[in-house]
Amino acid sequence: MASLLLVMGVAFASGLPAAPPAKELPPLQSLPAVEELPDPFAFTDGTRVRSRDDWARRRAELKEIIQQYAYGHLPPAGKVTAAEQVSNRNEEIHATVKEVLLRVGPGGKLPLRLFLTLPDGKGPFPTIVDGDACWGRIAPEIAAEVAKRGYALAEFDRTEIVPDKNERTTGLHELYPNADFGALAAWAWGYHRVVDYLLTLPEVDHKRIVVTGHSRGGKTALLAGAMDERIALTAPNNSGCMGAGCTRFPHGGETLDAITKTFPYWFSPVLPQFVGHESQLPFDQHTLKALVAPRALLSTEARGDTWANPPGTQLTYQAAKVVYSFLGAADKIGIAYRDGGHQHGLADWKVLLDFADWQLRGQKPARRFDELPYPDESATAIKWRAPGQTR
Repeated sequence: MASLLLVMGVAFASGLPAAPPAKELPPLQSLPAVEELPDPFAFTDGTRVRSRDDWARRRAELKEIIQQYAYGHLPPAGKVTAAEQVSNRNEEIHATVKEVLLRVGPGGKLPLRLFLTLPDGKGPFPTIVDGDACWGRIAPEIAAEVAKRGYALAEFDRTEIVPDKNERTTGLHELYPNADFGALAAWAWGYHRVVDYLLTLPEVDHKRIVVTGHSRGGKTALLAGAMDERIALTAPNNSGCMGAGCTRFPHGGETLDAITKTFPYWFSPVLPQFVGHESQLPFDQHTLKALVAPRALLSTEARGDTWANPPGTQLTYQAAKVVYSFLGAADKIGIAYRDGGHQHGLADWKVLLDFADWQLRGQKPARRFDELPYPDESATAIKWRAPGQTR
Protein backbone atom coordinates (compact mmCIF):
# COMPACT_ATOMS: atom_id res chain seq x y z
CA MET A 1 0.00 0.00 0.00
CA ALA A 2 1.32 3.42 -0.93
CA SER A 3 1.86 5.98 1.77
CA LEU A 4 2.28 9.65 0.99
CA LEU A 5 5.21 11.17 2.85
CA LEU A 6 5.32 14.73 1.48
CA VAL A 7 8.05 15.94 3.81
CA MET A 8 9.96 19.15 3.97
CA GLY A 9 12.92 19.25 1.63
CA VAL A 10 16.26 18.74 3.29
CA ALA A 11 19.29 20.49 1.80
CA PHE A 12 22.76 19.00 1.84
CA ALA A 13 26.02 19.80 0.15
CA SER A 14 28.22 17.55 -1.94
CA GLY A 15 31.23 15.91 -0.34
CA LEU A 16 33.26 16.50 -3.48
CA PRO A 17 36.14 18.97 -3.26
CA ALA A 18 35.90 22.12 -5.34
CA ALA A 19 37.51 21.76 -8.76
CA PRO A 20 40.76 23.69 -9.22
CA PRO A 21 40.89 26.40 -11.89
CA ALA A 22 41.18 24.94 -15.38
CA LYS A 23 44.69 24.81 -16.78
CA GLU A 24 44.90 25.84 -20.41
CA LEU A 25 46.24 22.92 -22.43
CA PRO A 26 47.89 22.97 -25.87
CA PRO A 27 45.67 23.26 -28.96
CA LEU A 28 45.40 20.44 -31.49
CA GLN A 29 48.13 21.81 -33.76
CA SER A 30 50.64 21.71 -30.89
CA LEU A 31 49.95 18.12 -29.89
CA PRO A 32 52.20 15.29 -31.12
CA ALA A 33 50.82 12.34 -33.05
CA VAL A 34 50.87 9.13 -30.99
CA GLU A 35 49.66 6.12 -32.96
CA GLU A 36 49.68 3.73 -30.00
CA LEU A 37 47.80 4.22 -26.75
CA PRO A 38 49.20 7.30 -24.96
CA ASP A 39 51.31 6.74 -21.86
CA PRO A 40 49.11 7.48 -18.83
CA PHE A 41 52.23 7.85 -16.66
CA ALA A 42 53.68 10.74 -18.71
CA PHE A 43 52.99 14.27 -17.45
CA THR A 44 52.33 17.00 -19.99
CA ASP A 45 55.77 18.50 -19.20
CA GLY A 46 57.46 15.29 -20.39
CA THR A 47 58.38 13.88 -16.98
CA ARG A 48 57.01 10.54 -15.81
CA VAL A 49 55.25 9.28 -12.75
CA ARG A 50 57.69 7.64 -10.34
CA SER A 51 55.56 7.06 -7.24
CA ARG A 52 51.97 6.77 -6.11
CA ASP A 53 52.12 10.37 -4.91
CA ASP A 54 53.13 11.32 -8.45
CA TRP A 55 50.17 9.35 -9.77
CA ALA A 56 47.80 11.45 -7.65
CA ARG A 57 49.13 14.56 -9.39
CA ARG A 58 48.98 12.90 -12.80
CA ARG A 59 45.42 11.79 -12.11
CA ALA A 60 44.42 15.41 -11.49
CA GLU A 61 46.10 16.38 -14.76
CA LEU A 62 44.32 13.61 -16.67
CA LYS A 63 40.95 14.71 -15.29
CA GLU A 64 41.57 18.14 -16.75
CA ILE A 65 42.73 16.65 -20.06
CA ILE A 66 39.62 14.56 -20.63
CA GLN A 67 37.35 17.46 -19.72
CA GLN A 68 39.11 20.09 -21.80
CA TYR A 69 39.54 18.01 -24.93
CA ALA A 70 36.51 15.72 -24.91
CA TYR A 71 33.67 15.89 -22.42
CA GLY A 72 33.69 19.47 -21.19
CA HIS A 73 33.98 20.56 -17.58
CA LEU A 74 31.51 19.25 -15.06
CA PRO A 75 29.76 22.18 -13.35
CA PRO A 76 29.95 22.83 -9.60
CA ALA A 77 28.18 20.37 -7.32
CA GLY A 78 26.00 22.84 -5.45
CA LYS A 79 23.36 21.79 -2.94
CA VAL A 80 20.70 19.13 -3.33
CA THR A 81 17.31 19.09 -1.63
CA ALA A 82 15.22 15.96 -1.30
CA ALA A 83 11.58 15.31 -0.52
CA GLU A 84 10.36 11.72 -0.28
CA GLN A 85 6.95 11.58 -1.88
CA VAL A 86 5.73 8.00 -2.05
CA SER A 87 6.78 4.70 -0.46
CA ASN A 88 5.41 1.42 -1.83
CA ARG A 89 5.84 -2.16 -0.74
CA ASN A 90 6.55 -4.40 -3.76
CA GLU A 91 5.81 -8.00 -2.78
CA GLU A 92 6.81 -9.30 -6.21
CA ILE A 93 10.45 -8.42 -5.64
CA HIS A 94 10.39 -8.47 -1.81
CA ALA A 95 11.46 -4.85 -1.53
CA THR A 96 10.25 -1.36 -0.72
CA VAL A 97 10.33 1.29 -3.44
CA LYS A 98 10.63 4.93 -2.45
CA GLU A 99 10.01 7.73 -4.90
CA VAL A 100 12.06 10.82 -4.06
CA LEU A 101 12.08 14.22 -5.71
CA LEU A 102 15.53 15.77 -5.73
CA ARG A 103 16.12 19.38 -6.69
CA VAL A 104 19.60 20.04 -8.04
CA GLY A 105 21.60 22.81 -9.66
CA PRO A 106 21.77 26.49 -8.72
CA GLY A 107 18.79 27.39 -6.58
CA GLY A 108 17.47 23.83 -6.87
CA LYS A 109 15.98 24.73 -10.24
CA LEU A 110 16.28 21.25 -11.76
CA PRO A 111 13.90 18.51 -10.56
CA LEU A 112 15.29 14.97 -10.62
CA ARG A 113 13.06 12.06 -9.73
CA LEU A 114 14.70 9.07 -8.05
CA PHE A 115 13.32 5.59 -7.44
CA LEU A 116 15.11 3.87 -4.56
CA THR A 117 14.44 0.15 -4.13
CA LEU A 118 15.47 -1.20 -0.72
CA PRO A 119 15.63 -4.98 -0.21
CA ASP A 120 14.22 -6.79 2.78
CA GLY A 121 16.60 -7.20 5.67
CA LYS A 122 18.77 -4.98 7.76
CA GLY A 123 20.93 -2.39 6.05
CA PRO A 124 22.96 -0.51 5.29
CA PHE A 125 22.94 -1.95 1.77
CA PRO A 126 25.46 -1.57 -1.04
CA THR A 127 23.62 0.49 -3.63
CA ILE A 128 23.66 0.43 -7.43
CA VAL A 129 22.89 3.69 -9.26
CA ASP A 130 21.50 3.46 -12.79
CA GLY A 131 20.61 6.54 -14.83
CA ASP A 132 18.86 4.75 -17.68
CA ALA A 133 15.27 5.27 -16.50
CA CYS A 134 14.82 7.38 -19.65
CA TRP A 135 14.35 3.99 -21.36
CA GLY A 136 11.93 2.80 -18.69
CA ARG A 137 12.37 1.32 -15.24
CA ILE A 138 14.52 -1.78 -14.86
CA ALA A 139 12.71 -5.04 -15.68
CA PRO A 140 11.07 -6.73 -12.67
CA GLU A 141 13.23 -9.85 -12.97
CA ILE A 142 16.37 -7.68 -12.75
CA ALA A 143 15.03 -5.64 -9.83
CA ALA A 144 14.12 -8.89 -8.07
CA GLU A 145 17.61 -10.32 -8.62
CA VAL A 146 19.25 -7.15 -7.29
CA ALA A 147 17.04 -7.19 -4.17
CA LYS A 148 17.53 -10.94 -3.63
CA ARG A 149 21.29 -10.41 -3.64
CA GLY A 150 20.97 -7.75 -0.93
CA TYR A 151 21.60 -4.62 -2.98
CA ALA A 152 19.62 -1.40 -3.05
CA LEU A 153 18.89 0.09 -6.46
CA ALA A 154 18.67 3.81 -7.25
CA GLU A 155 17.15 4.59 -10.66
CA PHE A 156 16.85 7.99 -12.29
CA ASP A 157 16.31 9.50 -15.72
CA ARG A 158 19.53 11.26 -16.74
CA THR A 159 17.69 13.17 -19.48
CA GLU A 160 16.00 15.20 -16.75
CA ILE A 161 19.42 16.86 -16.36
CA VAL A 162 19.78 17.69 -20.05
CA PRO A 163 17.74 16.18 -22.90
CA ASP A 164 19.24 13.66 -25.31
CA LYS A 165 18.83 16.11 -28.18
CA ASN A 166 21.14 18.15 -30.38
CA GLU A 167 20.86 21.36 -28.39
CA ARG A 168 22.63 23.08 -25.51
CA THR A 169 19.96 25.45 -24.22
CA THR A 170 17.73 23.59 -21.76
CA GLY A 171 18.11 21.86 -18.41
CA LEU A 172 21.58 22.23 -16.89
CA HIS A 173 22.75 24.05 -20.03
CA GLU A 174 20.27 26.85 -19.32
CA LEU A 175 21.75 27.28 -15.84
CA TYR A 176 25.32 27.39 -17.20
CA PRO A 177 24.96 29.01 -20.65
CA ASN A 178 28.68 29.68 -21.08
CA ALA A 179 29.91 26.25 -19.97
CA ASP A 180 31.58 23.76 -22.31
CA PHE A 181 30.13 20.51 -20.97
CA GLY A 182 28.30 18.13 -23.25
CA ALA A 183 25.44 15.84 -22.35
CA LEU A 184 27.66 13.00 -21.12
CA ALA A 185 29.33 15.29 -18.58
CA ALA A 186 25.96 16.72 -17.54
CA TRP A 187 24.55 13.24 -17.05
CA ALA A 188 27.64 12.19 -15.08
CA TRP A 189 27.05 15.26 -12.91
CA GLY A 190 23.53 13.89 -12.35
CA TYR A 191 24.98 10.60 -11.08
CA HIS A 192 27.08 12.61 -8.63
CA ARG A 193 24.04 14.45 -7.31
CA VAL A 194 22.29 11.13 -6.70
CA VAL A 195 25.38 10.00 -4.78
CA ASP A 196 25.16 13.22 -2.73
CA TYR A 197 21.67 12.20 -1.67
CA LEU A 198 22.47 8.54 -1.04
CA LEU A 199 25.27 9.53 1.33
CA THR A 200 22.66 11.08 3.64
CA LEU A 201 20.71 7.84 4.05
CA PRO A 202 21.35 5.35 6.87
CA GLU A 203 19.93 2.55 4.68
CA VAL A 204 22.78 3.00 2.17
CA ASP A 205 26.30 1.67 2.70
CA HIS A 206 28.23 4.86 1.98
CA LYS A 207 31.44 3.01 1.12
CA ARG A 208 29.80 0.61 -1.35
CA ILE A 209 28.14 2.68 -4.05
CA VAL A 210 28.09 1.29 -7.59
CA VAL A 211 27.32 3.14 -10.83
CA THR A 212 26.21 1.42 -14.01
CA GLY A 213 24.53 2.20 -17.30
CA HIS A 214 24.12 0.87 -20.83
CA SER A 215 25.43 2.23 -24.14
CA ARG A 216 25.41 6.05 -23.83
CA GLY A 217 24.44 5.41 -20.23
CA GLY A 218 27.55 3.24 -19.92
CA LYS A 219 29.72 6.06 -21.26
CA THR A 220 28.10 8.26 -18.64
CA ALA A 221 28.67 5.78 -15.82
CA LEU A 222 32.36 5.41 -16.73
CA LEU A 223 32.84 9.18 -16.76
CA ALA A 224 30.96 9.50 -13.46
CA GLY A 225 33.18 6.87 -11.86
CA ALA A 226 36.35 8.40 -13.25
CA MET A 227 35.52 11.79 -11.77
CA ASP A 228 34.17 10.84 -8.33
CA GLU A 229 36.18 8.86 -5.77
CA ARG A 230 33.12 8.28 -3.61
CA ILE A 231 32.04 5.63 -6.11
CA ALA A 232 33.37 2.21 -5.09
CA LEU A 233 32.57 0.27 -8.27
CA THR A 234 32.07 1.54 -11.82
CA ALA A 235 30.37 -0.82 -14.28
CA PRO A 236 29.72 0.41 -17.85
CA ASN A 237 27.83 -2.00 -20.12
CA ASN A 238 28.33 -2.07 -23.92
CA SER A 239 29.63 1.51 -23.74
CA GLY A 240 31.76 1.56 -26.90
CA CYS A 241 33.26 4.66 -28.48
CA MET A 242 34.21 7.31 -25.89
CA GLY A 243 33.18 4.79 -23.24
CA ALA A 244 35.16 1.64 -22.50
CA GLY A 245 36.07 1.16 -26.19
CA CYS A 246 39.08 2.53 -28.03
CA THR A 247 39.38 5.56 -30.31
CA ARG A 248 42.67 4.65 -31.98
CA PHE A 249 41.75 1.01 -32.61
CA PRO A 250 38.04 0.99 -33.62
CA HIS A 251 37.99 -2.49 -35.23
CA GLY A 252 35.08 -1.61 -37.50
CA GLY A 253 33.06 -0.20 -34.64
CA GLU A 254 31.86 3.35 -34.08
CA THR A 255 34.53 5.94 -34.84
CA LEU A 256 35.18 9.41 -33.50
CA ASP A 257 33.96 10.78 -36.83
CA ALA A 258 30.68 8.86 -36.63
CA ILE A 259 29.91 9.64 -33.00
CA THR A 260 30.69 13.36 -33.19
CA LYS A 261 28.62 13.77 -36.35
CA THR A 262 25.61 11.94 -34.93
CA PHE A 263 25.87 13.09 -31.32
CA PRO A 264 27.96 16.29 -31.24
CA TYR A 265 26.03 17.53 -28.21
CA TRP A 266 27.34 14.69 -26.06
CA PHE A 267 30.79 16.27 -25.99
CA SER A 268 32.77 19.46 -25.62
CA PRO A 269 32.80 21.53 -28.84
CA VAL A 270 36.56 20.84 -28.92
CA LEU A 271 36.35 17.09 -29.57
CA PRO A 272 35.25 17.15 -33.25
CA GLN A 273 38.53 18.91 -34.10
CA PHE A 274 40.25 15.55 -33.55
CA VAL A 275 38.34 13.76 -36.32
CA GLY A 276 41.05 12.70 -38.75
CA HIS A 277 43.61 13.56 -36.07
CA GLU A 278 42.77 10.84 -33.56
CA SER A 279 46.45 10.12 -32.96
CA GLN A 280 46.82 13.65 -31.56
CA LEU A 281 44.14 13.17 -28.94
CA PRO A 282 46.29 13.14 -25.77
CA PHE A 283 44.38 10.26 -24.20
CA ASP A 284 42.39 7.19 -25.13
CA GLN A 285 39.75 5.35 -23.18
CA HIS A 286 42.22 3.41 -21.06
CA THR A 287 42.76 6.81 -19.44
CA LEU A 288 39.20 6.95 -18.11
CA LYS A 289 39.59 3.43 -16.77
CA ALA A 290 42.88 4.39 -15.13
CA LEU A 291 41.16 7.35 -13.45
CA VAL A 292 38.89 4.89 -11.66
CA ALA A 293 41.92 3.07 -10.18
CA PRO A 294 42.44 1.77 -7.58
CA ARG A 295 38.68 1.53 -7.10
CA ALA A 296 36.81 -1.38 -8.69
CA LEU A 297 35.95 -1.32 -12.40
CA LEU A 298 34.04 -3.86 -14.52
CA SER A 299 33.32 -3.63 -18.26
CA THR A 300 30.57 -5.96 -19.47
CA GLU A 301 30.58 -6.57 -23.21
CA ALA A 302 28.87 -8.58 -25.96
CA ARG A 303 30.82 -10.31 -28.71
CA GLY A 304 28.05 -9.60 -31.22
CA ASP A 305 27.94 -5.88 -30.42
CA THR A 306 30.52 -4.91 -33.06
CA TRP A 307 29.52 -1.22 -33.12
CA ALA A 308 30.64 -0.99 -29.47
CA ASN A 309 34.12 -2.31 -30.42
CA PRO A 310 34.49 -5.23 -28.00
CA PRO A 311 38.09 -5.94 -29.16
CA GLY A 312 39.01 -2.32 -28.43
CA THR A 313 37.47 -2.63 -24.99
CA GLN A 314 39.75 -5.59 -24.35
CA LEU A 315 42.74 -3.47 -25.36
CA THR A 316 41.86 -0.56 -23.07
CA TYR A 317 41.28 -3.06 -20.27
CA GLN A 318 44.81 -4.41 -20.77
CA ALA A 319 46.28 -0.91 -20.80
CA ALA A 320 44.36 0.25 -17.73
CA LYS A 321 45.36 -2.90 -15.87
CA VAL A 322 48.98 -1.71 -16.03
CA VAL A 323 47.94 1.30 -13.93
CA TYR A 324 45.90 -0.88 -11.59
CA SER A 325 48.90 -3.17 -11.11
CA PHE A 326 51.16 -0.19 -10.40
CA LEU A 327 48.73 0.86 -7.67
CA GLY A 328 48.64 -2.65 -6.20
CA ALA A 329 45.06 -3.22 -7.34
CA ALA A 330 45.35 -5.63 -10.29
CA ASP A 331 42.37 -7.66 -9.08
CA LYS A 332 40.15 -4.57 -8.90
CA ILE A 333 39.66 -4.32 -12.68
CA GLY A 334 37.58 -6.87 -14.58
CA ILE A 335 36.06 -7.54 -17.96
CA ALA A 336 33.36 -10.01 -19.01
CA TYR A 337 32.06 -11.02 -22.44
CA ARG A 338 28.87 -12.81 -23.42
CA ASP A 339 27.32 -13.91 -26.70
CA GLY A 340 24.64 -11.71 -28.22
CA GLY A 341 24.19 -8.07 -29.04
CA HIS A 342 23.57 -4.61 -27.66
CA GLN A 343 21.48 -4.88 -24.50
CA HIS A 344 21.65 -4.67 -20.72
CA GLY A 345 19.87 -7.82 -19.66
CA LEU A 346 19.62 -10.09 -16.66
CA ALA A 347 22.80 -11.96 -17.62
CA ASP A 348 24.79 -8.70 -17.53
CA TRP A 349 23.33 -7.77 -14.17
CA LYS A 350 24.18 -11.17 -12.70
CA VAL A 351 27.79 -10.71 -13.81
CA LEU A 352 27.84 -7.26 -12.21
CA LEU A 353 26.40 -8.64 -8.97
CA ASP A 354 28.98 -11.45 -8.92
CA PHE A 355 31.79 -8.92 -9.39
CA ALA A 356 30.28 -6.63 -6.74
CA ASP A 357 30.01 -9.53 -4.28
CA TRP A 358 33.71 -10.16 -4.82
CA GLN A 359 34.90 -6.56 -4.70
CA LEU A 360 32.56 -5.16 -2.06
CA ARG A 361 31.86 -8.20 0.12
CA GLY A 362 34.95 -10.33 -0.33
CA GLN A 363 33.03 -13.33 -1.69
CA LYS A 364 35.18 -15.42 -4.00
CA PRO A 365 33.57 -15.53 -7.47
CA ALA A 366 32.74 -18.74 -9.31
CA ARG A 367 33.83 -17.17 -12.59
CA ARG A 368 36.82 -15.26 -13.87
CA PHE A 369 36.89 -11.60 -14.83
CA ASP A 370 40.06 -11.56 -16.91
CA GLU A 371 39.27 -13.79 -19.90
CA LEU A 372 40.25 -12.14 -23.18
CA PRO A 373 38.56 -13.58 -26.30
CA TYR A 374 40.31 -11.48 -28.97
CA PRO A 375 43.84 -11.53 -30.44
CA ASP A 376 46.32 -9.74 -28.20
CA GLU A 377 47.32 -6.34 -29.66
CA SER A 378 49.07 -5.06 -26.57
CA ALA A 379 52.60 -5.49 -27.98
CA THR A 380 51.91 -2.96 -30.74
CA ALA A 381 49.40 -0.72 -28.94
CA ILE A 382 51.02 -0.41 -25.50
CA LYS A 383 54.61 0.83 -25.87
CA TRP A 384 55.05 2.01 -22.30
CA ARG A 385 55.43 0.27 -18.96
CA ALA A 386 54.61 1.11 -15.39
CA PRO A 387 57.30 2.93 -13.40
CA GLY A 388 59.84 0.40 -12.19
CA GLN A 389 58.58 -2.31 -14.53
CA THR A 390 61.34 -3.77 -16.71
CA ARG A 391 59.40 -6.29 -18.79
